[in-house]
Amino acid sequence: MQKKLDSLLAAAGISLPDQQKQQLLGYVAMLDKWNKAYNLTSVRDPQQMLVRHIMDSIVVNAHLTGSRFIDVGTGPGLPGIPLAIVRPDAHFTLLDSLGKRVRFLRQVQHELGLNNIEPIQSRVEEFVAEPPFDGVISRAFASLQDMLAWCHHLPAKGKGRFYALKGVCPQDELAQLPEGISLESVVRLQVPELDGERHLIVLKAH
Repeated sequence: MQKKLDSLLAAAGISLPDQQKQQLLGYVAMLDKWNKAYNLTSVRDPQQMLVRHIMDSIVVNAHLTGSRFIDVGTGPGLPGIPLAIVRPDAHFTLLDSLGKRVRFLRQVQHELGLNNIEPIQSRVEEFVAEPPFDGVISRAFASLQDMLAWCHHLPAKGKGRFYALKGVCPQDELAQLPEGISLESVVRLQVPELDGERHLIVLKAH
């Protein structure tokens, strides 16, 4: 697994200290173990988890601005936990409505010693952001319209951003952005060994 991770990181041009690599591998091991009972992800093979969960998450890191983020509908902690591992100076709130997922996240926090994450069980529309966040991140969460409707209260006005991880670029959704939201960038992400397209949509809240 270590060799596989090293080759994926090299292919993506990402350099990480050993401690962060060990934490990423530790997270995959926990995901694999808990998945058997909790059904946290449809990906069963740990080697595939490295590609489809770890790399798919951390390629976003270079495009994030700020230090306080919320990962909405985080599930088993994606992309929030891999990002928190590679961005230790930032803080990540991991929000999910399912208790079993939040229990898993708390166990990951404890076993990996991640002091910069806060797992919270809540529906996103009921969660109070005090203070508001620099970035609201979602992966496979919903359409941009739903994301903005449910999360509009989370980013800081004027500087907060929405980061939506998508497969194919959703041109039809981008054509219908609501008032007060502008498109800042569409980034085509390169994930080694991953089939299919990946895009990061960055939206700014005014």
